[in-house]
Amino acid sequence: MGFCMDNSPWFRWLELGEVDSTNTFLRGYHPTQQTDITLVTAEYQTAGRGQGSNRWEAENGKNLLFSLLVRPTSLPVGQMFVLSEAIALSIREAVEGVAGEAATMPQPARATELTVKWPNDVYVGDRKVAGILIENELKGSRLERCIIGCGINVNQQTFVSDAPNPVSLCQLLGREMERRFVLEAVMAAFTRRYDAILRGDYAAVHDEYLASLYRRAGIHSYRDADGLFQGEIAGVEQSGHLLIRDETGFLRRYAFKEVAFA
Repeated sequence: MGFCMDNSPWFRWLELGEVDSTNTFLRGYHPTQQTDITLVTAEYQTAGRGQGSNRWEAENGKNLLFSLLVRPTSLPVGQMFVLSEAIALSIREAVEGVAGEAATMPQPARATELTVKWPNDVYVGDRKVAGILIENELKGSRLERCIIGCGINVNQQTFVSDAPNPVSLCQLLGREMERRFVLEAVMAAFTRRYDAILRGDYAAVHDEYLASLYRRAGIHSYRDADGLFQGEIAGVEQSGHLLIRDETGFLRRYAFKEVAFA
């Protein structure tokens, strides 16, 4: 599969002005002619969604708000997390490319590491530059459709919600960025990894994900239902479960929302 932002038999791009949520739009989108990837972008979301009950803050026309609809029907249900890994890595790669080409980027920001915080937030140092919300539709024992919602903070300079640690590319680089340039970089990176997934090469994506993890080394603080504890990340299962080895040597296993980074 090649890559091009123009509509083709395998790719369709729908550009919206204002919508409640691009994920919600795609949930009701059932075209008669299917494509491999459908991209929906919006200038503004009136009900942008984060994980769980969280809202995604984004000024009108400032950031990248988009969702992808893919139909990897050959992907085993037990391997669904690889799609989350692929899009998080693709956003990380795109942001890293933008930062690397920004000669005016302040040195402290340039030296800050870009990582993927489990399960799929993209971090610059300890600040969140992008978030992802994935909704899978199953048919029996197979994956029928996957909707991948993404928000990337590009040109917003002030955040007023109670989100603890947002940051935008504009804040990092000291100037506004062309949003389409960032989007094209994300799509080029994602289609390359999506091709690998369709070929069954889940291991390559998973290994890259593990190498890119936030707090992938060292002892750090976490909090679960039993309270605060110290531990180190021991890995992430292909199902998406996070493994943390605590200070006693006990290996703890978590699904999403069962543990927090303290």
